[in-house]
Amino acid sequence: MTDRIQQFLRSRTEDGPCLVLDLEVVRDNYQAFSKALPDTRVFYAVKANPDPQVLELLARLGSCFDTASVVEIQQVLAAGASADRISFGNTIKKERDIARAYALGVRLFAVDCEAEVEKIARAAPGSRVFCRILCDGEGAEWPLSRKFGCAPSLAPRVLEHAHRLGLQAFGLSFHVGSQQRNPLMWDSALRSSSEIFKDLAERGITLQMVNLGGGFPTKYLRDVPAVKAYGEAIFHSLRKHFGNKIPETIIEPGRGMVGNAGVIEAEVVLISKKSEDDSVKWVYLDIGKFNGLAETMDEMIRYPIRTAFDGDACEPCVLAGPTCDSVDVLYEKDPYLLPISLEIGSKVLIEGTGAYTTMYSSVGFNGFPPLKSYVI
Repeated sequence: MTDRIQQFLRSRTEDGPCLVLDLEVVRDNYQAFSKALPDTRVFYAVKANPDPQVLELLARLGSCFDTASVVEIQQVLAAGASADRISFGNTIKKERDIARAYALGVRLFAVDCEAEVEKIARAAPGSRVFCRILCDGEGAEWPLSRKFGCAPSLAPRVLEHAHRLGLQAFGLSFHVGSQQRNPLMWDSALRSSSEIFKDLAERGITLQMVNLGGGFPTKYLRDVPAVKAYGEAIFHSLRKHFGNKIPETIIEPGRGMVGNAGVIEAEVVLISKKSEDDSVKWVYLDIGKFNGLAETMDEMIRYPIRTAFDGDACEPCVLAGPTCDSVDVLYEKDPYLLPISLEIGSKVLIEGTGAYTTMYSSVGFNGFPPLKSYVI
């Protein structure tokens, strides 16, 4: 919570929940990444928060961008970045979207199978491709599934196929899981990457780049290592596995770039109990899973919640959203400790919400409007 956000909220009179994001924090985060990994290019993960002001700031600072769709590519171009600073990082793309991205000037595409390679060869001839490999995401608070990536043993075949179809087999990528709190988790994936580099070199194909993915965390309830610790651990692993032939590297921070820059202000709509002898209260907010807090699914991301009554005695509460859907419960398996003095109508501040909130907010489920966003 910055002083600038506090001042903005004090002067705000509108009704309903809102996100307030401080661009000065985003600037500081970008500079921290640049300093921690000075020889690595930053490709901001647009999906984390595509607000035009965020994209414009990062474009001015020199950032590149990881995009998941043609719309995101267009948003980045509108923010002032050139197409050579854009990666189409989604491994699942319609061929017509690949063609559209190519027409817009994009020449860097992610793949994880031969069928995707063939689409790119037809729709974006001569482009550079990198193959995403599966890796262990143990320790991540938001683990990634097997939806993206192939087994490392399959990657050489995929990239050799790209080479034979006239594409440039450019490199590899992996993702160690979002909100990864262990800086050492990049080591195993880099070991696999170095082995794939050697395999392809023996086939006469020279890879040039390793995309280190995202995973860089923001602070929620628990402390996280500083970006510097990640930079040191990653560089150590690069030297260990690649020796003096360290490839070009890129990173795709999303949550780590904007997560701690934002705070959501919400309101308590109702406080109740389900029975007379129930020891746990239910606290309903005017924001829930469908209004921007989708990452509370399975209670994986536990946001810090501040109130005007902090310091008072607390009691366990189930937190839920306002919609008429039974899955719109935020924290029930592990109830949240909130002040006993909390009242209906009280404001609560949900910190660390600059990433993956506004873009998860529905267009109008149950008639609730999308989450308002203010960038200061």
